[in-house]
Amino acid sequence: MTTFLPQTGSIPVVKRFPWGGLIVLATAVFLSVTAEMIPTGLLPEMSSSLGVTESQTGLLISFFAFAVVLTSVPLSLLFRRVPRHLLLVGVLVVVAVTSVLASMAPSYEFLVVVRIIGGMAHGVFWGVVGAYSAHLVPKEQIGRAVALTTGGGTLAFVLGVPLATTVGHAFGWRIPFLAVGLLALLGAVLLWFMLPRVDHLKHAVQDARLTDSGRRRRFVWNDSIPAVALVCIFAAVVTVGHYSFYTYIAPFMIDRMGVAAGDVGLLLLVYGVAGAIGLVIAGSVFGKRPSTGLLVSLAVTAASVLVLAVFTANPVIAIGSFAIWGVVFGIIPTLMATRLMHVADPAIRDASSAFYSTAFNVGIGLGAVAGALFLDTFGLEVLPWVDLVAIVIGASLLLATPMITRRAARS
Repeated sequence: MTTFLPQTGSIPVVKRFPWGGLIVLATAVFLSVTAEMIPTGLLPEMSSSLGVTESQTGLLISFFAFAVVLTSVPLSLLFRRVPRHLLLVGVLVVVAVTSVLASMAPSYEFLVVVRIIGGMAHGVFWGVVGAYSAHLVPKEQIGRAVALTTGGGTLAFVLGVPLATTVGHAFGWRIPFLAVGLLALLGAVLLWFMLPRVDHLKHAVQDARLTDSGRRRRFVWNDSIPAVALVCIFAAVVTVGHYSFYTYIAPFMIDRMGVAAGDVGLLLLVYGVAGAIGLVIAGSVFGKRPSTGLLVSLAVTAASVLVLAVFTANPVIAIGSFAIWGVVFGIIPTLMATRLMHVADPAIRDASSAFYSTAFNVGIGLGAVAGALFLDTFGLEVLPWVDLVAIVIGASLLLATPMITRRAARS
């Protein structure tokens, strides 16, 4: 999964709140994230069908994420003068085509290539969609617009991935890929007709004026960069830990928790709904205190994962811990983004959001790789402990951020 932050310096192009356009944009986000994360709930079926191990199948998440990391910036530069509306429609069509091709994959190697191409399109998509919602509204409505758009990503975990898992268990893993591909084609048509156009080049010129003075650049380099870098590293570390475990949650449920394969989709739905509750808590309780919220969330995450690791064989305790894990990890990504906006100088918020998105995808990719290595070497039971180690490291980095910020302010 890729995250994004509101862009600054935007010039409003419409007076009314563009509900229709933003809902269609959120739908596109929903489809793109669902396409990215489908394998997480269907690892046993896909590995059996393709004749590879579950750890190799989990690497399909890594190939997708690394394609985002390695190509998003070069491709964004390559397409920087392409109208944003046309580019969004185009990349969603590529997501659709690669999903359909994935449903027909004759081999694991073919699926790897398709996932890489899909990841490239996904990276361009997130490079555009983050700014698009902010360009559509006046500055005072940016938060509302971005929240609505990012809700599509939350809905992907609440509904998209669990539904894909349930359908995949019932009718085979290829059907969810085909369905998402066809829906993404429909989404591209809706984007074309319902999403308002924006002049992104005019916005870029306006944003560039914010850093026109040498004094401003000096402030950015002396004060903001260390704290921004630390938050991005924190995001990468926590995400590595999370996806080293979550990528392989389906085989963990089946082999260690004793969950029936047909019930995995239902439990992922519970996890997704719990994450949506966490998203509400993040905004209503910890919105103004992201550091406090992150520390509390990390502590509760560590406790829930620890209980899940120790009481794996007890279905009531294990499933309860899994649901609590979903709630608190629904809080963490939102608060990480909020914390970044608190420490980043306004002149580099756009660049900071790009680095944050890259860090998040690095975490997804490395997490799946780390999980595969530990799975092959030590077995499924070690994966919760890998996540716990990453949580401890992440909490240490979070505690260090205020010290770095104060030190930079005195320099």
